[in-house]
Amino acid sequence: MKSTILCRVSSKEQEETGYSLPAQEELLTKYALKRDLNVCKVFSISESASGQKQRAIFDEMMSYIRQNNVKVLIVEKVDRLTRNFKDMVMIDEWLEKDAERQVHLVKDSLIMHKNSRSQEKLNWGIRVLFAKNQIDNLSEEVKKGQAQKLKDGWLPTEPPSGYISSGDKGRKIYLIDKQTAPLVREMFQLYGSGMYSLKKLTETMKEKGLRNKNDNPHQRSRIHTLLSNPFYIGKNRWNGLEYQGKQELFIDGDLFNKVQLILKSKTTPKYRKHVYLFSGFIHCRECSGTITWELQKGTAYGHCNHYRNCSQKLWPKEYEIESQIQTILDKLAIKNRRIVDWVRKALKEYHKDHIEARTVSHEALSGEIERIERRMDNLYEDKLDERITQDFYDRKFKQYSDELEKTKNQLDVQTDDNKQYYQLGLNFYEISQKGGGIYKKAKKEQKRSLIKLVFKELWLDEGVLTYRYNKAFEILSGIAVELNSSKVAQKAKRTEKIFEQSEKVDTRRQMDIFYAQRPVLLPRLDSNQQPFD
Repeated sequence: MKSTILCRVSSKEQEETGYSLPAQEELLTKYALKRDLNVCKVFSISESASGQKQRAIFDEMMSYIRQNNVKVLIVEKVDRLTRNFKDMVMIDEWLEKDAERQVHLVKDSLIMHKNSRSQEKLNWGIRVLFAKNQIDNLSEEVKKGQAQKLKDGWLPTEPPSGYISSGDKGRKIYLIDKQTAPLVREMFQLYGSGMYSLKKLTETMKEKGLRNKNDNPHQRSRIHTLLSNPFYIGKNRWNGLEYQGKQELFIDGDLFNKVQLILKSKTTPKYRKHVYLFSGFIHCRECSGTITWELQKGTAYGHCNHYRNCSQKLWPKEYEIESQIQTILDKLAIKNRRIVDWVRKALKEYHKDHIEARTVSHEALSGEIERIERRMDNLYEDKLDERITQDFYDRKFKQYSDELEKTKNQLDVQTDDNKQYYQLGLNFYEISQKGGGIYKKAKKEQKRSLIKLVFKELWLDEGVLTYRYNKAFEILSGIAVELNSSKVAQKAKRTEKIFEQSEKVDTRRQMDIFYAQRPVLLPRLDSNQQPFD
């Protein structure tokens, strides 16, 4: 007689304690041989399968049994066959249509068929009921464990690319993966540049070696999911809700938000084969139209489109404009070393005056975070002790979560501003003395950032570049012109004296002007990294 075997394990513990799929298959195969049952096929459902996958395998088995006129289904016991009343009804309907059909429950010593006695049917129903109750209890325990995990600041599942799990089962935390995190960071930066479509980004990250845990390249849909995942900014998303996480971060919040705007934009960036260095930066001196760039025999040329009857005819090469940019940046350098030392000193003093206020604010925000976390702990204990209702818990938990997120964001912004605050001073000093050299070594996107930082406007007049500095560099340029003139020594001494006399007023005013002019796209640099290096 034809028969089919179904094996199922519901947990790793079962696999490790003698209930593995191979062990079940061996037991049931021996049972079939003893009863002269011909096993046509074995179906297996492992603990790693999702609920949807388990349902698909069960439906596949029932379809196979009907199509191949299989008379006997062999399973270890009731809870290996069905865990709900829907499956029970399906099995009962299958049995009722043919008196020869049987379900053998080996360890339950029970054989069900159309003509089973009422006592056997009661036994079958009770066992299904207990199986369902066991699954329901297991589900409750899993949900409790997940809730506790989220409360502790961790996800109940594996982290996304860029992180690895560490620790024992039930106590796992997430650490930055030193191998994949740099690639994930680069993925965000590339898409945030606005020059990559998702298709091109997917191809690029495949070439760079970004892989999933199975060592396969990510598909475009997965790249989109990773770019959208708030886990990278400390928010654990679970069942449509977000919880504050404790994972260490390596993606900047501003960059993440910028990427989200691009992902949701109706004008999502399309990959352009040729991205020109000066695109959108330079205008025609005569008609104010934007200079257009074209590639001719491997060389980029810029020209006016003549939309306003402009008479400009020369098409300068990109590298010729770059040469002019380097010369202009070199003009910012102050040749007198004593004044250069003063600039460095002034920056340090200016920063020192702001440290105390920032420290007080930082401590206040940290204290507020601790208070909110204590409230959340107390709320959770009240919920466990049933002193409050689920509705009250949900409402207060959301309130405290929102307050915690807002306060942590304020602290993150202040910390990030502090880093950028000091880095801006370093950039200002470095660019003032090494602008041309920094530009020459920089990559294309870094060059574009440097141009945005230094220049407010750039114009082209028959191949000759004219410009207007941003305010801070306009001040610096005036100082450089003054000190680098023919009477350098005499003027340097006079300027030094002026600076020393007015340091507390002029320095503060000039630095305030500089910091007020911070461009949005200024690169964020690590403390050990040289600007645009």
